[in-house]
Amino acid sequence: MVSTEKEFDVSKLNHQGSERTGDVVAVESPININICCDDESRSLGITMRTPGRDRELALGFLYSEGLINGISDVIDIQVSSDSVDVVCSDVDNGLLNDYHRISTITSSCGVCGKDSISNMLHVHGPRLEEGPIVSLTEIEASLNELRSVQPLFRSTGGSHASAVASENGEILHLEEDVGRHNALDKLVGHLISSNQLPARGMILIVSGRASFELVHKAIRAGFSIMVAVGAPSSLAVEMSREHGLTLVGFAKRGSLTIYSSPRRISTD
Repeated sequence: MVSTEKEFDVSKLNHQGSERTGDVVAVESPININICCDDESRSLGITMRTPGRDRELALGFLYSEGLINGISDVIDIQVSSDSVDVVCSDVDNGLLNDYHRISTITSSCGVCGKDSISNMLHVHGPRLEEGPIVSLTEIEASLNELRSVQPLFRSTGGSHASAVASENGEILHLEEDVGRHNALDKLVGHLISSNQLPARGMILIVSGRASFELVHKAIRAGFSIMVAVGAPSSLAVEMSREHGLTLVGFAKRGSLTIYSSPRRISTD
């Protein structure tokens, strides 16, 4: 079993003095993602991630980038400690040629390597459904549960989480990673593997801010509601409004801010 945590000897300093102690941090290590088709293999770059769930990470990443459209496009997945090879039955070579990554992808990188702004901004995703309709109380319930089901964050304080919740606020599945984009890719990869995409009737919850990249992945996966604990960016709001995604930010106990498509959030 891979380790997601590592302990270091550290010095802790406060106004009362200093002490030597141990501190646990989240593991960050590289993995190479390759896409293989017709006996040809293409590297999509080296991704910095928290080890574990690498199969889901690769699937979610390829789906979010539009390189696959579902699990039916995948023949086999071979995972080692430092690489994932996804063997596909068919790949859009035009899209693949437009997409290259020539350097290491950091855990904070969401669009590194895209060849053009137009390719970066265009989303090929399912039409978003009109529902579900959720209330502040149900969103609060999902946030409360989210805080209690993040083992890596509880140990290290250094991970992001992406979760899918039901209409009544129950957390159905959660993924953690040092990178917020990786956490969402792992979540999308899980949903692909269990044939749950498009994400109808489910709510996406992210533990940090709502960046453009996360909104892009949410729309691509078919989520109609995305709830973020932190702030959105301007492009995240604009893309949400363009595609009809209900984007919620600054979600906390007793309040939230709705940036687009408020019709899915009830005032009850």
